[in-house]
Amino acid sequence: MSVKSLFKRIVSAVATALTAVLSIGQTQMQTGVRHPEWSRNAVIYEVNVRQYTADGTFNSLKKELPRLHDLGVDILWLMPVHPISKVNRKGVLGSYYAASDYKAVNPEFGSLSDFISLVDEAHRLGMKVILDWVPNHTGCDHRWVKEHPEYYARNEKGQMYGPYDWTDVYKLDYTREDTRAAMRDAMAYWLRYCGVDGFRCDVAGQVPTDFWNETRPYLEEAAGKPIFMLAEDSQPELTEHAFDMDYNWPMKDLFSAVANSAGQYTVGDNRVFEPKNARDIIALVKEQNETFPVDSYLMNMTTNHDLNSWEGTEFRRLGKFAAPFAILTYVLPGMPLIYTGQETGLDRAFEFFSKDEPPLWEPRNDYFDFYRRLNALKHERPELRAGAEGGNIMTVSTGGSTDILAFKRELDGQGIFFAANFGSKTEAFAPCKCLDGLIEVTDVFTGAPVVTLPAALAPGQYILFTYKVR
Repeated sequence: MSVKSLFKRIVSAVATALTAVLSIGQTQMQTGVRHPEWSRNAVIYEVNVRQYTADGTFNSLKKELPRLHDLGVDILWLMPVHPISKVNRKGVLGSYYAASDYKAVNPEFGSLSDFISLVDEAHRLGMKVILDWVPNHTGCDHRWVKEHPEYYARNEKGQMYGPYDWTDVYKLDYTREDTRAAMRDAMAYWLRYCGVDGFRCDVAGQVPTDFWNETRPYLEEAAGKPIFMLAEDSQPELTEHAFDMDYNWPMKDLFSAVANSAGQYTVGDNRVFEPKNARDIIALVKEQNETFPVDSYLMNMTTNHDLNSWEGTEFRRLGKFAAPFAILTYVLPGMPLIYTGQETGLDRAFEFFSKDEPPLWEPRNDYFDFYRRLNALKHERPELRAGAEGGNIMTVSTGGSTDILAFKRELDGQGIFFAANFGSKTEAFAPCKCLDGLIEVTDVFTGAPVVTLPAALAPGQYILFTYKVR
């Protein structure tokens, strides 16, 4: 390790220690990440480039951007765009997550100039673009395998290897400063020369946290603008200094467990879930509020590329609860994710290692209207801002049922109310005096005034309205 690198690590360690000292007397640490202002009321959309259009190219995707803008998307997360390794390739086309060159694009998608044109058009429409980045491992014929074999971790036999059953990749060695420097340089390339706005980092928790802490300021300097960093992990330490947002994997798992307890989970994969109910959702929110740094974000979801391809669609996993859980991804603290096809109600799993049929984007249907309305809600309501700037959750008593979830979030005299039945039978709702003291009560989806509430809620039935406090 060079003297310069050692000095940087010492400075980073001292800064971390000082932050901890300054946090004494507080309930928890404040994140050191300065979020882009445009992220507070943002909706993130995951683009499966290969499956998005009939030819799966950047140019065809660019033609879909006006529709995504109309939907209300703010951040486009593009699944990996790099060339895919051929050695040990899985399936016909291989995995997005087995890159052969960090500074090139997959020729199946088009050219680098096509990619830059896509980014420029997204920016023209007011959307940001983040790249899916795979830092933990490369494909087995990545250019570094021959040019820099010293960058790679070795097993007990001295061989390069892939983690888990990922036989198409080799793991990188982050104990080496030259590996770290090369990775930072590769990431900065896309910020400097292609204008992207940040990264979604694959299995971010398997890369040392101190690498991310050192790399965030380096990338911000390279970009010359605020960037956004999403970690595919649920470790609070990642959001202390490096990442704007973690995956909310625990909430996703809880959604499945609640659905399973109510007989809605129909995937048939023999998974075993602990019995869970609606109250456990609020308990998890409270736990996360206490364990994650103040003002950090969590990404809420009912589906994504992993869930869709490997665990089942949201309809198979969540059944009648798919819609109310989707609403929760918007009204719980954090940022909502929409995955390719979710806004059409797509109920099939995409092929992962080969080309598949794209969703039918037109004509637009009720699902499109559902998500467009939710996106507008996220944009319009200050109480739904991500991080510490949003309103706190206040639970509302609805009687003795543990299957009814009801809460409101308020900020500056206005708020939003959500209630749903996540059980297996109809439950009384009458004990809740939810309208007392409220004015301008408006149904989110119809725009009609809300005068009375139902006396009972059937399984999967939900209520969502905005209001002002009298």
